Amino acid sequence: MKAIWNDVVIAESDDTVVVEGNHYFPAGALDHSLVIPSNTHTICPWKGEASYYTLSVNGKLNPDAVWYYPEPKDAAKSILNRVAFWKGVRVEP
Repeated sequence: MKAIWNDVVIAESDDTVVVEGNHYFPAGALDHSLVIPSNTHTICPWKGEASYYTLSVNGKLNPDAVWYYPEPKDAAKSILNRVAFWKGVRVEP
């Protein structure tokens, strides 16, 4: 699977975990040179507190387009050390 935004591959891996229709990529598959930590946090009742990254690609920003759960609840342990995407990021084979 590949995550693509602004015509650039953000992450690529054959090892994704699908939760609620979202592909969670291993954190190591993410090109960390393309992300900026965000101060945004949200709460999911069963997964826990999510943290976010802003994408920075070819001079364009996509705020909070990458999310992850630094300490997921037990029911969501399968997404520990994984990231997912939204806000126009295409995820495709």
